[in-house]
Amino acid sequence: MPQIGPYKLANPVALAPMAGVTDLPFRRLCAQMGAGLVVSEMISSNPRLRNSRKTAWRSVHDAEVEPRSVQIAGSEPAELAAAARYNVDQGAQIIDINMGCPAKKVCKKAAGSALLADEALVRDILHAVVAAVTVPVTLKIRTGADPAHRNGVAIARIAEDAGVAALAVHGRTRADKFNGEAEYDTIARIVEATDFPVYANGDITCATKAAQVIACTGAAGVMVGRAAQGRPWLCGEIAAHLAGESFQTPNTSEQLAILHRHVRALHEFYGEFMGVRIARKHVAWYLQGLADYAASRSTFNRLESATQQLQHIEQLFSLATNEELAA
Repeated sequence: MPQIGPYKLANPVALAPMAGVTDLPFRRLCAQMGAGLVVSEMISSNPRLRNSRKTAWRSVHDAEVEPRSVQIAGSEPAELAAAARYNVDQGAQIIDINMGCPAKKVCKKAAGSALLADEALVRDILHAVVAAVTVPVTLKIRTGADPAHRNGVAIARIAEDAGVAALAVHGRTRADKFNGEAEYDTIARIVEATDFPVYANGDITCATKAAQVIACTGAAGVMVGRAAQGRPWLCGEIAAHLAGESFQTPNTSEQLAILHRHVRALHEFYGEFMGVRIARKHVAWYLQGLADYAASRSTFNRLESATQQLQHIEQLFSLATNEELAA
């Protein structure tokens, strides 16, 4: 099993950090359902944002889920080092550095995957952060700035030399965003060129695909992102498959029971006003496989209270249970 610093993980399947998705309720649920590692939403290294509502939410950790991995983002070595120390003081057990986000609002600040175009700055950031904390530092990257400048191998070597404990690689360049197919051949070259654990990321949508990706890249593990939205059991399903164990994918009524639990946790974490609004996107992901998805989503999005949302999910649960009993 992959080991990050002193932490031997339960399995080689990690939940990718996703802004607006991997909040505490979702991380906790995915960990309970079998993810070997969960990583927080991206937290800005800008100290002026530490007291903002969004950063406050993103900085809440679950004492029950360890190791607690917190992702930070920025472009100034000293500022990132200070952010790393601050988050360790707040309970982080692993610091993850974001050099993979392709979002325009992140890259225009020369952060995220924009950093890959400046290897000297990458080196300075990694050395500064590793020196600043006593906990393991991990890194998330893409394969390069664009298809003409795939420098993922060079960045990985810089990271290993700086003392980074593990690397996650999304198999696309910054310019690719989420278009086209993930390039696992570049990830394979990174694995071959380094000795630390490398997680393969990108287009890992099921257990079979995860096994294929590990086989062709030699990666120590996989990191699952968008495919886990609405499927918090997916990391556990993949982990079981990789271990040669059986896993019973939840049926529709079981999925709705998980959804009910998830939405209730969102209400509790964010409060009713924001919880109701944040729940809508999660519910849409859970329901997207249903035949009447559009109608169900439209109905749910018009609900304005926590009670109404939970009652609606309970009604869907009752319908699904009756259909399964009749089948």
